[in-house]
Amino acid sequence: MFSRSLRSLPKNVLARMFSTPRGTPTIVWTEVDEAPALATYSLLPIVQAFTAPDVRVEMKDISLSGRILANFPEHLTPAQRIPDELAACGDLCLKPEANIIKLPNISASVPQLVAAVKELQAKGYKLPDFPEAPKTDAEKAIKAKYAKVMGSAVNPVLREGNSDRRAPPSVKNYAKKNPHKMGKVLPTSRTRVAHMNGGDFFSNEQSVTVDAATDVRMELVKANGEIQVMKKSTPLSAGEVLDSTFMSKAKLVAFYEKCMSDAKSEGTILSLHLKATMMKVSDPIMFGLAVRVYFKTLFERHGPVLDSLGCDPNNGIGDILRKSRNCQMCNALPSWPITKFAWLKVLVWPWLTLTRESLTCTFLLILLSMPPCLP
Repeated sequence: MFSRSLRSLPKNVLARMFSTPRGTPTIVWTEVDEAPALATYSLLPIVQAFTAPDVRVEMKDISLSGRILANFPEHLTPAQRIPDELAACGDLCLKPEANIIKLPNISASVPQLVAAVKELQAKGYKLPDFPEAPKTDAEKAIKAKYAKVMGSAVNPVLREGNSDRRAPPSVKNYAKKNPHKMGKVLPTSRTRVAHMNGGDFFSNEQSVTVDAATDVRMELVKANGEIQVMKKSTPLSAGEVLDSTFMSKAKLVAFYEKCMSDAKSEGTILSLHLKATMMKVSDPIMFGLAVRVYFKTLFERHGPVLDSLGCDPNNGIGDILRKSRNCQMCNALPSWPITKFAWLKVLVWPWLTLTRESLTCTFLLILLSMPPCLP
């Protein structure tokens, strides 16, 4: 999953990508991970066959491992260093001659990042460990560098340019004339869609169009009245739109609790999709709250132990399992469920799957009919 996916292609294929003259039209093919990497194995040779020799196909490595290596050249030998292809793609997006065919959605959670770093270290790259709880200035600087390669930090770089993702009229008209035929919905079907009716980003959104050029300051007003300045200065031009919103944690938790309870009582599968504009900031928090609600009893009984281990539900169940597996304090608790490997196999995985879709960066939580609160 974390290997740089096209390194195993024959050298003559890689040479052919870069051997055509510089003046010819160029397709910049981004090298990424997971499902898109599998698609590359089948689709790229076809593209090369149909475009050669009139169009040059050029690879840009923006995979997780590629982004890591590009951001830590000072820790690598000259032979191991690679250019920052993500920055190059970001610059290309700003040029009018760039025609973006498909913007890749990149996902990379903290557990994925940690695993990728360990794999690269095992291959001889002397990268620093990812400091999950940095204490020194040096550790904070390292974590800030790693933050630049996280999945949600990548997408804004590629979408600063001509990133219109709307379907063209020809595609829309075809879909209207040839509507997708749905399967027959039986009267006995219990499928339904639930969504928040208040307190979410949609209901709290406010926008204003500024009449004249100005400068605004972004503040967080806390419950005790204390004001924390989040950003001192944001210059705005006349006619620009300033948009803001927030999510109510209490209403989100209440929504989770109701949906999970309904799914249990109805004996149905619950599929939770979270989507926020600031995925890097908002999605992990909302995801962590879903984990906390589902394992409510676990966090109520063993919250202090989990906190002492540095377990973060925002990173999913995998983070909790990994950090608690060899904990002596956990093994001393007869009611502690997570360190029991048999319990993990029998109870966790059949009923709970936590993933991040690589193509849409949408968190997906699938809960089968199971008590919302484990014993």
